[in-house]
Amino acid sequence: MTLKIEATSRAGTTTLRLIGRVEAEHLAEVQALVRAYPSPLVFDLSDVTLVDIAFVRFLIACESDGIEILHSPPYVSEWMDRERPTPTPT
Repeated sequence: MTLKIEATSRAGTTTLRLIGRVEAEHLAEVQALVRAYPSPLVFDLSDVTLVDIAFVRFLIACESDGIEILHSPPYVSEWMDRERPTPTPT
């Protein structure tokens, strides 16, 4: 299965439910949807089966921009934790 995206809006929040495999080739489509929908925006990853490093890095950037990530598979959350820049001690 390739990527399928379902968008739902409720109470001013748009949820983008990603289904299937999310790889670098899908980033332009997902980025266009992020730009098309007003904030607040939520990604529901409950039905994601596979991601690649480009999408993990995209998710980290989205999170830092205030996009909420819900129902992330454990391997995706762990991968995001490993990829996040470590803060420099002051």
